[in-house]
Amino acid sequence: MVSRTTEAPESDRDVTLPEPQSNVQPEPYTKHFKNKQVSKFVEPCADASKASMDCMNKHDYDRDKCLDYFQAYRDCKKAWMEQRKADRRAGKVVA
Repeated sequence: MVSRTTEAPESDRDVTLPEPQSNVQPEPYTKHFKNKQVSKFVEPCADASKASMDCMNKHDYDRDKCLDYFQAYRDCKKAWMEQRKADRRAGKVVA
């Protein structure tokens, strides 16, 4: 009988995480649309999202240890949405 463990390999736990505040500012979402068809799946906060999931993986899904990363993702998402709203109000067209 083969037993399986759900623990991550040691190499996954040794991941160096970026500072949470380094991902608060979203990438300019317009750069994702250059020479591409417009898509609703653009994610300028992908780095913040990845950092929060990497933190969860590193700390065995202990949410309390990753609260700063979650807050950085929320701040990034809020800044991104505000930027899009301001662009729409100003009549800027993406594409």
